[in-house]
Amino acid sequence: MDDQTLQGLRDAHRASPDNHPLRMLLLRGLQTRGDLEEAAELIEQAGDAAFTAAEDCLTAVQVLQDQGELERVLTLTDREEPEIRLLRARALADLGRVDDAREAYHAVIAENPTLEDPELGDLVRARVRTVETEGGRPRFRVISRETEEEELPSTDDVLVPDPEPVTFADVGGLDAIKKQIHKKIILPFQKPSLFKKFRKRIGGGILMYGPPGCGKTLLARATAGECQASFFNVAISDVLDMFIGESEQKLHALFEKARNSTPAVIFFDEIEALGGKRQNSRESSNTKVVSQFLSEMDGFAKDNEGVLVLGATNVPWSVDPAFRRPGRFDRVLFVPPPDRVAREAVLRIQLDERPVESGIDLGWLAGATSGFSGADLANVVETAADLAIEDSIERGEERPITAKDLKQSLKEVKPTTIEWLTSARNYARYANEGGQYDDVLKFLEKHGKR
Repeated sequence: MDDQTLQGLRDAHRASPDNHPLRMLLLRGLQTRGDLEEAAELIEQAGDAAFTAAEDCLTAVQVLQDQGELERVLTLTDREEPEIRLLRARALADLGRVDDAREAYHAVIAENPTLEDPELGDLVRARVRTVETEGGRPRFRVISRETEEEELPSTDDVLVPDPEPVTFADVGGLDAIKKQIHKKIILPFQKPSLFKKFRKRIGGGILMYGPPGCGKTLLARATAGECQASFFNVAISDVLDMFIGESEQKLHALFEKARNSTPAVIFFDEIEALGGKRQNSRESSNTKVVSQFLSEMDGFAKDNEGVLVLGATNVPWSVDPAFRRPGRFDRVLFVPPPDRVAREAVLRIQLDERPVESGIDLGWLAGATSGFSGADLANVVETAADLAIEDSIERGEERPITAKDLKQSLKEVKPTTIEWLTSARNYARYANEGGQYDDVLKFLEKHGKR
């Protein structure tokens, strides 16, 4: 809204101060312009009785909340509409009245689960305690969800903050897979009450497969970031042990840790090392690890509600078929080499914050890298950076990465996905039980990799 229109509304309101539709036009105009102090004064002049309509009340409450007038918000939000009561819960939380906020929030969600707000939910469920460590070490703030036990955790249980979370914005391309993950995984984490009403489980298992270097691990981290969940990246060395029975105990301990940290994402890369086909193994210990893994995912006494198990593999045909049973890895996603649009996005991310000459045609470069994985594209940029650094040292002055450097690096870096696609083609054609590799066949047909 421009200045002239807003001033006209002010003049009209002065001439007709009891005209409520005119008042609301002026109020929304002030809100849009960010003139919150004037908007709050207008609400005060009108009085509570002027905002009986739910839509008008929402506007007034949002203005007052943004202005920090939280006590006034409580006065206006003592109503029946759940959308307005949700704002009341937020105001109570901001005022430090966490118990009242928790009660108000749960009442709203019980009535309308679609209004679930993960951020507000965490705020009203969390308790913040300060733990003094020994030896003069820094003090840690431990944030824990509601539990029946109120004991302070020991210093061994102090949570180490995770690195800055990764989100889908950090993953170039893979839009179709992101949509599937958002629909099937992230929404259940964000709206658990709604999904529980439909008896839909929150968590479960996803198996991602595809050529190496195409973003499976990054996608797993981004999924955890989007869910705002704890992320446990399990290395093979965290599980496998030379002593009999130790591997199974470690695997159980890892799942228990995830169950006690819900919402949590537990990620197993190169999962065939822990879940390989039992008929191909001569070692009984390997078979026991697979059986333990299956039991942890869907055992009789296991409760994995709120735990998402992500697995990634380059050789899905080596994973034990029992993992694909519903309730385990019942969702299987093919992560293909990036298409042209995705390759351009990956190249842009890789070149970001590096000295690069202006005017580089990334569209051309994306077109010249068909069949390259995300890791291959990163290697192209790294090789070009090496060329620029070497030349800068010889010149005695810094110069940016140029299009010539990138073209030169294309002569040195070759795609690594061709070999995998050749193997996958054979499995997709001759060992495609239940259509499990149909996505591979579609990809090969579309991109001419016959």
